[in-house]
Amino acid sequence: MGKLKNKVAVVYGDGNIGGAVARAFVREGAKVFLTGRTHSKLKKIADEITSSGHHIEIDKVDALDEDQVTKNLDNIISKAGSIDISFNAIGLPQKGIQGLPLTELLVENFMLPVTTYIQSHFITARAAAKQMMRQGSGVILMHTPNASRISPPFVGGMVPAWSAIEALCRSLSVEGGEKGVRSVCLLTTGIPETSLIDEVWDIHGKAHGITFEQFNNVMESATHRKKLTTLAELTNAAVFAASDEGSAMSGTIFNLTSGMIVN
Repeated sequence: MGKLKNKVAVVYGDGNIGGAVARAFVREGAKVFLTGRTHSKLKKIADEITSSGHHIEIDKVDALDEDQVTKNLDNIISKAGSIDISFNAIGLPQKGIQGLPLTELLVENFMLPVTTYIQSHFITARAAAKQMMRQGSGVILMHTPNASRISPPFVGGMVPAWSAIEALCRSLSVEGGEKGVRSVCLLTTGIPETSLIDEVWDIHGKAHGITFEQFNNVMESATHRKKLTTLAELTNAAVFAASDEGSAMSGTIFNLTSGMIVN
């Protein structure tokens, strides 16, 4: 029996993390609805899941559009009767956002991740929380990388964007806790299997005047085990946090940085 048997989950984001989380939730028995902005990416993930004998539903949704998110969630509830898990895994291309000193960064490039990430997370979390409060249970999951805590150079508006997500996580827990709604933020290092990290490592290597491999080595050496968070470790943590086994976790950070950040 899977850890998420009979639970209904919605995942926002058709990239590496969104797809991996959706696969993990399906394997653990959840009924999963995966959304994203690119139908071809959604279909590829769905085809992989169905070929393994499981089922998933997909829908093209812009997680920055309140009407689209609300309509999609209403549709999920009409089909499944509830929403138990909401995971937002949207991402942005980082060229022009990271890699420059703050003194050289355009205002619009600094603000883009701040407004994009927190607006999307607020829209999806609010929509889920309304239903979860009505039914008396549910968990809202988010993901932030280590930069939210250590504030490295040349990350631009990503640091305040990720920090704002963590603050939103705490606020949701405060207001929803008594009504059965939990919120948990999964904190990781950069995840090597994701295509976005290839882009980010290349940007930072150039910004620091070192190679991609040298920058990766610097990041690995900052952890106690000299190894970055893997995609499987993130999805395993997401499953645990979303399950009844993680019922005491709320308004907190699930630290997966292997000592890069010590709370």
